[in-house]
Amino acid sequence: MILAPADLPLWAAIGVAFFLLIGASLTLIGAIGFLKLPTFYERIHAPTLGTSWGVGGVMLASMIFFTVTESRLVVHEVLIGLFITVTTPVTFMLLARAALHRDRAENTGYAPEKKKASLPVQEDGETHPADN
Repeated sequence: MILAPADLPLWAAIGVAFFLLIGASLTLIGAIGFLKLPTFYERIHAPTLGTSWGVGGVMLASMIFFTVTESRLVVHEVLIGLFITVTTPVTFMLLARAALHRDRAENTGYAPEKKKASLPVQEDGETHPADN
């Protein structure tokens, strides 16, 4: 038997409301960070955290709501969380590397300098690439 949302027990309604508010707040913070931060590298960080943790809160609220209303354990939202956890950092790294490559190629000054590989110094004061 499926319960109507109005028949939700108080403890479940409080849990659902709490996790929805937390998830929505984190997503809002990520969106505000995206708008307010000055550079691309700073802007890309805020939405990824907001997406991961914000969706986590909404996902937990959904799991509680549907578990209580359907009177059975509902955990298929875990797949959504898993996909977001895997794809968000990968997308972040791809965007950041593309921007880094573009900024270095155009020499815009936004990208940090490439680190030069240092060669080990031997006792005689010379560097030997074969020892690397």
